[in-house]
Amino acid sequence: MEYHIKDYLNYIIVERKLTTNTKEAYETDLFKYSHFLKNHRNIIEIKDISKKDIILYIEYLSKQNLSPKSIARKITAIKNFHKYLLKEKIIKHNPTQHIEMPKLGLSLPKSLTIEDIDKLLNIVPLNAYDYRNKAMLELLYATGLRVSELVELKMHDINMNMNIVRCIGKGNKERIIPIGDLAIEAIKKYCINYRELLSKNKTSNYLFLSNRGLKISRQGFFKLLKKIALKQGINKSFSPHTLRHTFATHLLEYGADLRSIQEMLGHSDISTTQIYTHIGNELIRKNYEKYHPRSKKE
Repeated sequence: MEYHIKDYLNYIIVERKLTTNTKEAYETDLFKYSHFLKNHRNIIEIKDISKKDIILYIEYLSKQNLSPKSIARKITAIKNFHKYLLKEKIIKHNPTQHIEMPKLGLSLPKSLTIEDIDKLLNIVPLNAYDYRNKAMLELLYATGLRVSELVELKMHDINMNMNIVRCIGKGNKERIIPIGDLAIEAIKKYCINYRELLSKNKTSNYLFLSNRGLKISRQGFFKLLKKIALKQGINKSFSPHTLRHTFATHLLEYGADLRSIQEMLGHSDISTTQIYTHIGNELIRKNYEKYHPRSKKE
């Protein structure tokens, strides 16, 4: 079974052009699935997997205190794997065909307030690392980039004269996003005066460098964000992805249209972006109650 999983992982990278992060998530999910089948159901051969085995695996996942969203992701990986096996004629029928996904309640993305963002970005740079950190955070909030996209940026991806950034997102799709003046100013200061100090005499085209002169990692950025938030007096728990949600939420609150937000976020389907309309609708309701003279009974 492991052989077929490895083949499938190569397929999603080469044929479907999925990202390395997606491949790693699928790899983790599918090998855990394989481990369960082997150790709990005594199944080694792909052809021996039945619908009952998959249902038992879902029940097993449910007992692990995983969220419905996490379970749904794992089921998606299993379903796509079996579709591939059927397509390649490795199996004759798809045991996941009538497996239903768990119902997901509406989960509005968390975002920071304007005051939180002002605190976070109000870094007083004292050294090269501070200038780099400020440039990264300003760019994330200015563009809504995913952290995986941020750390992959090369020097030539930023056009400081036109105030734009080019990035390659999910599905290997390219998009161009405008950048505000404050973010451009922070990036210029970092690039012109401090980036070379971080390079450690190594040659690298990556925009943001680690303390070893290499590309900064996603994990490295996450650790930095936690330290910076604590130092800046933000006690809320949030992740790098929160900045992406904050970017979209603030744009919507200040009047941007959903299609523009969709393009900047790199969502292939407008339905993915529409979750932000719930935030916008809530803002409209609050404004109505606050400003309409007859919104409430005296």
